[in-house]
Amino acid sequence: MIEVSADSVSGEDYHKIVALQYAYARCIADNLLEEWPNFFVDDCLYQVLPRENKEQGFPLAIMMCDSKGMLQDRVKSLRDANIYNIHYPLHQISNIEILERDAAGVHVRSNYSCYQTNQDGETSVYSVGQYRDLVVFEGEQPKFKEKLVILDSYNVPNLLAVPL
Repeated sequence: MIEVSADSVSGEDYHKIVALQYAYARCIADNLLEEWPNFFVDDCLYQVLPRENKEQGFPLAIMMCDSKGMLQDRVKSLRDANIYNIHYPLHQISNIEILERDAAGVHVRSNYSCYQTNQDGETSVYSVGQYRDLVVFEGEQPKFKEKLVILDSYNVPNLLAVPL
């Protein structure tokens, strides 16, 4: 049986966490990638991991950044060095649920789907999966301490350039 501990956070904190998730998606959709690292604390972890690896206990990630500085470097390389297909990503986040709150922070699970529209106006499903997040509060502001992106499929149809 799945335990639901929604009462482990106040309604106000829950709404702040939901707003954090939606603002995160909007930042990426609006191509404000320089702002993307600001959704994380300095000592953070961002990983993109195929479901198969997660389920089998293999820690091999497609992408991993273990500090806010690495996230900033990722954005800088996207802007200045990487060559990738220009597209417009759109994330939809659903089923945002609080799993528990402990000394580390608030453990959050949600589903995501990401669509890409290319320059010819063709839209396709790019990636679907789950977010497993650890959210901490800096004062009243929630931020990601950890964001684990679990891909439902190992294959990403194009280069994984823009964050999920």
